Amino acid sequence: MPAPRSLLHTFMLAMMIVPGAFAAGTPTTDPGGETQPIWPQGFPNLARINVRETFIERNPEGSQHDRFVEHVTRPAITFFHAKGKPNGVTLLIVPGGGYVRVVFDKEGFETAEWFASQGFECAVLRYRLPADGWKSGADAPVFDAQRAIRLLRSQPGGSFWSTAPRIGVIGFSAGGHVLARLITEPGLTYPRIDSVDELSAMPDFAALMYPVITTTGPAAHAGAVQQLLASGISPTDLERYSPNLRVTNATPPTILIHAADDVPVPMENSLLMFNALHKAGVRSELHIFDSGGHGFGMRSVAGKDIASWPKLVRNWALGQAAPRD
Repeated sequence: MPAPRSLLHTFMLAMMIVPGAFAAGTPTTDPGGETQPIWPQGFPNLARINVRETFIERNPEGSQHDRFVEHVTRPAITFFHAKGKPNGVTLLIVPGGGYVRVVFDKEGFETAEWFASQGFECAVLRYRLPADGWKSGADAPVFDAQRAIRLLRSQPGGSFWSTAPRIGVIGFSAGGHVLARLITEPGLTYPRIDSVDELSAMPDFAALMYPVITTTGPAAHAGAVQQLLASGISPTDLERYSPNLRVTNATPPTILIHAADDVPVPMENSLLMFNALHKAGVRSELHIFDSGGHGFGMRSVAGKDIASWPKLVRNWALGQAAPRD
């Protein structure tokens, strides 16, 4: 019956609006690992930022980490090397978190570990959040993703990067919105800092996992929209932050994965993006599973149809990297 689902939808959206709604947990430290800051000198206005970067473990007694970071002030990429022979494809993985946090275990590190086992070089992005007072506001996470891609392009043949790699991106939920904006707004960029910024920030292909796409209408994710508004965007300008309205034939090939029972980010988001890609003649695929909810990542998918999503994305990525006639 539609009424109960509508009530659940309203409850979920209300929870997403409250920044601390899912913040309960145990404070923890930076997870470390092979991590590289993406900006060489930090940010000129860091002294005026009044937030404190905080790491939280939501499952301190569990067998799996479930960590996130709020109020990112040190954007960085954490590397996961290919197991065995690298296949020549590097993936930048951008977790979600409703633009309130970055959920780097469930959607970031675990995804990177699986794709590394398949021969991909991977980097997980920890990005700034729109409403934390950055001068670039809603563009801050996009700039972080652009800088990360340029860094991945800057060192071919190094200890991490394969020779002349293909660069792909995988974005989850709000991280999908970051990447959807990146691939549809080629003119958006930050002032040049060093020679790395002379390189292209456009990936060769994209995978968008249950992405936030539309910022207006009933399918919009209320929490993400609130964070965009809190960054200083006028309600009358919200529509320009809907990436489906900016797709062109220059948008990179894109695969979309969604569950039909996703409440916080309805599947209409992926439908809107796919329709725009198809209309523009962009090579694209759309996979909508009957069930799976929102935020499944690599967890709680065993025995379900949606468990096939990593292989679908793997095959897609390798297909984009293959030579074409």
